[in-house]
Amino acid sequence: MGNTMTSERPRTAADSQPRTIVTAEGLTIHFPTRDSGETVKAIDGVDFAVRAGETFGVIGESGSGKTTLGRALVSLISPTNGRILHDGVDPAQLGRSAFRHHRRDYQIVFQDPNAALDPRMTILHSIMEPLEIAGEAAAVRRERAVEALARVGLAPETAKRYPHQLSGGQKQRVNIARVLTLRPKLIVCDEVVAALDVSIRGDILNLFADLQREFGLTYVFITHDISVVSHISDRIAVTYLGKFMELGPAEAVIERPLHPYTRALLSAEPVPLPSSMRTERRIMLEGEIPSPISPPSGCRFRTRCPSVQPRCAEEEPAWRELQADHWVACHFATPAGPPPPNPRRTDELAQQQAG
Repeated sequence: MGNTMTSERPRTAADSQPRTIVTAEGLTIHFPTRDSGETVKAIDGVDFAVRAGETFGVIGESGSGKTTLGRALVSLISPTNGRILHDGVDPAQLGRSAFRHHRRDYQIVFQDPNAALDPRMTILHSIMEPLEIAGEAAAVRRERAVEALARVGLAPETAKRYPHQLSGGQKQRVNIARVLTLRPKLIVCDEVVAALDVSIRGDILNLFADLQREFGLTYVFITHDISVVSHISDRIAVTYLGKFMELGPAEAVIERPLHPYTRALLSAEPVPLPSSMRTERRIMLEGEIPSPISPPSGCRFRTRCPSVQPRCAEEEPAWRELQADHWVACHFATPAGPPPPNPRRTDELAQQQAG
């Protein structure tokens, strides 16, 4: 298979505005640290819905809460407050037997290709393992495993091999095959190409697109890489310190960002800049992302924002729909885009760099 990414994302069922597969309502996930017992505010009150057949991209820096969010969507982590609905059903309200059957529909593929593979199992048995746990008959397990192996582009002889005999890209294909055997409604993809060689990332992304067309799959695609999320997503959510900064159609978020943080992320990536930004220099964000134990008051991005104003420290910005299906959490964003840089803030940063 070639590794060239297609120039345009293929149209999917998301374009017809179908039902929602996952809904988050006031989703909050806090947990204590192991050493001090302080509270980490990993996700702090987010609302969104994932539509059937779409790829919902989630992007942010390390520490933004995106991996915690992905685990919560497949019931590996329970909300502290708020709730997650799966096709209208709250999995937290299901009994043990019903929950076990239900969670087959909501699966995750992790960043590390080795994470789900037992080195003592052949590839065929690794692919059959989820079905065995689900209680499927041996004949069904083998039939689906062989079919899934073919669907992800692996040769039949791969079934007899062991994980150490495969490349990283092949192992990630096996992990995708494992998930496919369960025929899920939703697959969360958590940095699934981050650990792979650049030369094969395009192959894996194109495989996801092919499988989506064939099976009508729904993805939540979590990544720190703008080029990945822009290639595969229908909509993109931009996360920062447990909050959504922006959410909208992929083309709108990439070409016409509304939040200063999104604009800074785009300017820092080694990909073609949006047409609206091609006359600008890279936007430098000073400092590190603050600790989720003690996030800033008001807007969480304010300590690094080039457009910060006094109001940003005093009041949390409302979640506003400024354009059709395009939401932003910024006091000063307008339908035309993010607010301009604050001259005083620009001077302060220049003095810091000079000193």
